[in-house]
Amino acid sequence: MTEQIKVIQLVNSKGLTIRVSNFGATLISVEVPTKNNELVNVVAGLEKPSDYAEDFYLENGLYLSSSVGRYAGRISKGKFSVEGKEYPVFNVDGVHLHGGKVGFDRKIWAVDEVTEGKNPKVVLSCVSNGGEEGYPGNLKVKAIYELTEENEVKISYKATTDKATPVNLTNHAYYNLNGKDSVLDHKLMINTSHFLDVDSQLIPSGKLNASKGTRFDRNELEILGREDFTGFDDTFVLGEGGLKAELSSEKTGIKMEVYTNQPASVVYTPVQLPNLPYKNGVTYSKFSAICFETQNFPDAPNHDNFPNSILQPGEEYSNESVFKFSLL
Repeated sequence: MTEQIKVIQLVNSKGLTIRVSNFGATLISVEVPTKNNELVNVVAGLEKPSDYAEDFYLENGLYLSSSVGRYAGRISKGKFSVEGKEYPVFNVDGVHLHGGKVGFDRKIWAVDEVTEGKNPKVVLSCVSNGGEEGYPGNLKVKAIYELTEENEVKISYKATTDKATPVNLTNHAYYNLNGKDSVLDHKLMINTSHFLDVDSQLIPSGKLNASKGTRFDRNELEILGREDFTGFDDTFVLGEGGLKAELSSEKTGIKMEVYTNQPASVVYTPVQLPNLPYKNGVTYSKFSAICFETQNFPDAPNHDNFPNSILQPGEEYSNESVFKFSLL
């Protein structure tokens, strides 16, 4: 498989550089100029592109900056129903996670288009055949990475189907604006008023909890590792307005703004990334990174009160998210 892996590099005039692999349509590095005009890689990535296909990495289930689908997040009961028909899907203890045993993060995607010059982009595609991981319908998917002159990394997912099927795609990048160590010293803001109520398996109950006055209230830009921070693996319902989240580091002077057309973001802060061969030999400490998995609500196929997740023939699924970098 490793001989099929291709890497595409996109660079803008400001020096911001991203590298995308066709294995899992993965964003393997994002190099951003710091306040000292040095480049720092702000997404946790592996030393070699081939490492992403190796068992020593895959067995950790990290999804480092991979494209996740057919359904990002969790689906409960090991099944869902579409138009009255029940579809069992791969699950562990009743939980179907990130598309199943072999999700989009493990596929070799086709490289359809590479555009260089101003606002360079790469378009990748894959086909998920009907029945794959238990899902109905042949699903055609595109992942588009675009780098603008405004230092925006635009990540778009498009999909069409020939049979009604749940779709929820996202990118699973692990951001650390220092490029190493921890994100506890970063400042964080999330535009949110509610988060999803979940059980011990992180399966949504169907209830939305108000975040005001709780540890999930992150509407003010303040230190991520504040007193009540115990880590996140939670779904934040995103509020109105353009800016959905902001992350910044005083050390590097880098600020990242998050914009998306999705109703929610799973925010995940791993306590400790495992000991792997990371790019440039960097090491990570406690609370290594933060993920903004912009998407629909997890388990939406099993909750009528959640936003619709069923894609119909003749429709186009669209997840458009922007990660904009600037200096403080």
